[in-house]
Amino acid sequence: MSTFKSESGLLRVTTRGLTWFAFALVSILLLEVFPLGTWSTIVSVAALLVALAVPTARASWRGVVDPQDLVAIGVLYAAVVAFFRLAFAVFTTGNVLGLFLAFAGGLLVGVAGPIGYQVWLRGRDLLSLGIGLHRLRETAVVGLVLAATQFSITMWGYQMPEPMAWVPLLGMSLVVGFFEAVFFRGFIQNRLEASLGTTPGVAGAALLYGLYHVGYGMGFEEIWFLTGLGVVYAVVFRLVGNILVLWPLLTPLGSFFNQLQASDIELPWASIAGFADVGVVMAIAVWLAHRHIRKRKDSSESPRTRPPTMSKVGS
Repeated sequence: MSTFKSESGLLRVTTRGLTWFAFALVSILLLEVFPLGTWSTIVSVAALLVALAVPTARASWRGVVDPQDLVAIGVLYAAVVAFFRLAFAVFTTGNVLGLFLAFAGGLLVGVAGPIGYQVWLRGRDLLSLGIGLHRLRETAVVGLVLAATQFSITMWGYQMPEPMAWVPLLGMSLVVGFFEAVFFRGFIQNRLEASLGTTPGVAGAALLYGLYHVGYGMGFEEIWFLTGLGVVYAVVFRLVGNILVLWPLLTPLGSFFNQLQASDIELPWASIAGFADVGVVMAIAVWLAHRHIRKRKDSSESPRTRPPTMSKVGS
């Protein structure tokens, strides 16, 4: 969808930005109107039509494909799906410890892997993953409006079960939501856009988002719906280029509601501590990357800022 700015988002109160914001808002509202498979088809076709209709201010693709980025995407994506498949198709609930360790492994690979690759291997910053406080006001406005809309059609008036049934699900939704925001939006989408252009980048990230749910053992109908949802999430992320527009409200809220509706996952209270541990490790990875970037910046600036030494003048 070439009407986006691929580096910093586009929502600067322009016709382009407002059009895509309206697309995301209407897409969320239509979740209550159409069957999920039909909804996904409508959203995907509508996104393509909007991209063709809305003029672009400048081309977002410089025609430079980065093979290293594409290989990194392939390797990390395969590792994440393999971990999840191991958890939900091999260990299953018959081996709870194995299931959790494999699941946690996939989540950590999906966050620490992109951070390590971007910051240490490629010398990039956390902004390249959409992590930071950039464009915070726009991020807050878009995120709050869309999350409130989603809440109004899902959780408003919903009869909640006992806390023992939903608190662990909320913890899981928050951790998985952060993983998905970093891995699919900050990493895969940004890297695909940089190499292939915005339209293939958004479409590719949405498709990979849907397909990765094979790791959970989902079927075609669920994957197709989640692909359409991936289109909406990709559009929302591109509006501001900050993962905070999706997390901790929009994507965890949708996941939390779906888990409540499914009623097929019963997590013990102890799982809260497990997901908290995973979240802490993710936070440490972000902190270490921030510290590394700061040291790298200080190191690169120090030769220029150091005052010149006076040479000793002989008599």
